[in-house]
Amino acid sequence: MRISRILAVLALGLMLVATGCTRHVAGAAQPDPQKPPVDLSEDGFGVVAGFDDARAHIEIFTEPQCTHCADLQADFGDQLAYYIAVGQLKVTYRPLTFLDTETDGHSARVSNALFLAADPDATGAAFQRFVEELWAHQDPGGSGPSDDQMAEMARAAGLAASVVERVSNGGSAVNIADMEVTNFGYLYSIDPLSTGTPTVYDLVGDERLDIYDDDWLDKLIQS
Repeated sequence: MRISRILAVLALGLMLVATGCTRHVAGAAQPDPQKPPVDLSEDGFGVVAGFDDARAHIEIFTEPQCTHCADLQADFGDQLAYYIAVGQLKVTYRPLTFLDTETDGHSARVSNALFLAADPDATGAAFQRFVEELWAHQDPGGSGPSDDQMAEMARAAGLAASVVERVSNGGSAVNIADMEVTNFGYLYSIDPLSTGTPTVYDLVGDERLDIYDDDWLDKLIQS
């Protein structure tokens, strides 16, 4: 990860103080080496789907109540799932919750569900389909889906029964406040003038991608 992005996160954290999770599983099952895995990013605030040796690595900054983020999933979700499944793409999802009006709001709960799905029993393509389901059923300004509804979306996406159960139980999987500071810091370092979601960042090419080009994903894979 670029030093500038890390410094941006530290600076943002200091500004927030001035103004105002990692996961350890003992004896856990190992992921199927033939299927793209799902895990946490090194800092614990992103969910990673795909093989390490994939030719393209991207980050997607997304807000569960952002309608443009829902458009991104509707337009490119199936392609993302395909390229993850065939081993050509590794995606790190970095959720944000700036549209929430309360601490445990819609965006926080959906973001937490993503981290609950970061499990050795999950596969990258099924996780991507789970993201598509969540953003296809978003409720901007509303309370958002219940734990049981999100669990049903996980089941429909093809996630393992153990993952569906974790989502249904709805336990805390990430510190939402720390996640927001960290992920917004990375997002701000990418573009401090136009800081918003969705933003897709090419970790290999070190650039923000033009997601309004209908062929951006195919071009990325072919480059």
